[in-house]
Amino acid sequence: MTAVFSHGRLRLYLLKLLDDGPKHGYELIRLLEDRFLGLYAPSAGTIYPRLQRLEVEGLVSHTAAGGRKTYDITDAGRAELRQRAGELTALETDIAASVADLSSLAGEIRSEVRGSVRDLKRELSEATRQTRRARWEAPTPPPRPASTPGPQAELLDELDQRLAAFTVEVGRLMRARQFSDTQLRTAIRLLDGALDGLRRLLR
Repeated sequence: MTAVFSHGRLRLYLLKLLDDGPKHGYELIRLLEDRFLGLYAPSAGTIYPRLQRLEVEGLVSHTAAGGRKTYDITDAGRAELRQRAGELTALETDIAASVADLSSLAGEIRSEVRGSVRDLKRELSEATRQTRRARWEAPTPPPRPASTPGPQAELLDELDQRLAAFTVEVGRLMRARQFSDTQLRTAIRLLDGALDGLRRLLR
């Protein structure tokens, strides 16, 4: 749960949302997610126990239809909202500040991820260049008859094909979705390790 809802403030905000009209638990979760621009969404395990406590306290009631409970604020709940109007105003201010902070943090994370993706692509391109350079700089084997190419030539061709397929597959994976910083750093370390291994092998 986001820190702005500590000390029972989520309970107050649920009353505020229900004061706008009856809602079921899923609607309340979506409204909170929208309020935080999709950067925070409470779980069902956070919302439903609080609704149950509000009902026990007589601040909300529910009706059931089609296996779903719809919650509505009671007169006692509206009275509590009026008594705590100042707290609710302060809460709205804190929510706005929290959303601004979360948006700024999300922007920074997106920038870091984009930078990490660029770094990973550079590392992959460099690994491919290094491997091909190692092949080009390797001693030329004795010439073989054109009609019967040797096994080394076939293996080198296979290596080239594997490298090309590897580059294409990594590119496909990178375009498929966004990644966390941890995933990208791990991928870069894996590429570095593979490149070091190839360098030692092909020297």
